[in-house]
Amino acid sequence: MEQRVIEAEHIVKKFGNFAAVDDISFYVEKGEIFGFLGANGAGKTTAMRMFCGLSRPSSGKGMVAGLDIWSASEKIKSRIGYMSQKFSLYSDLTVGENIRLFGGIYGLDEERMKKSGDMLLKKLDMYGEKDVLVKSLPLGWKQKLAFSVSVIHDPEIVFLDEPTGGVDPVARRQFWELIYEAAGRGITVFVTTHYMDEAEYCDRVSIMVAGKIVALDTPANLKKSYGVNAMNDVFTIIARNAGRNE
Repeated sequence: MEQRVIEAEHIVKKFGNFAAVDDISFYVEKGEIFGFLGANGAGKTTAMRMFCGLSRPSSGKGMVAGLDIWSASEKIKSRIGYMSQKFSLYSDLTVGENIRLFGGIYGLDEERMKKSGDMLLKKLDMYGEKDVLVKSLPLGWKQKLAFSVSVIHDPEIVFLDEPTGGVDPVARRQFWELIYEAAGRGITVFVTTHYMDEAEYCDRVSIMVAGKIVALDTPANLKKSYGVNAMNDVFTIIARNAGRNE
């Protein structure tokens, strides 16, 4: 039986008269890699912030890890991991210091923090960089470290906001290997991206246009429905045809 870890019913987020998120409904199952796709400005990050407990919706209902997004935003934060493209690590701290900092933020005790930190460094083959300042690392290494830190506490769900922006193709593939590993441990992955090729790596994807979800299915079913061979072509057709009611 499926276990839903994220549920959204008619979620709206308005700024004045502008609906950045315009009546979206969907669910995400435990252990699923769920792609939240759309062009820049489609409303992806605004929606994600509501599910992370960082912003309140204007209307609608939502649950994350069994908790209500209206009344339990602080509890939600303790049950999830989060990684942003723009801010994820402290550049003026070393690799080891970042691991300790975020381990503390996520509530790990000293013993678990050391054990998890050592495992993380070995898995990333970064033990030799433990005392290196993060700002001196290549971008791909930073992103892999940031993701690993975001799941160091084994959260129920990890939210990834444009995690591979600006990263070269090889590093992107390595990053997705880490995502698959986390999902294999039962962590649900909710990832926003505007790279349509990354949709192929997801179990299901939704596509947002102008604040609305206009398509939601598996990549295979979406390609079949639109009669194309690549998710980029699906998105091109949707973006061309979808309009917004003023």
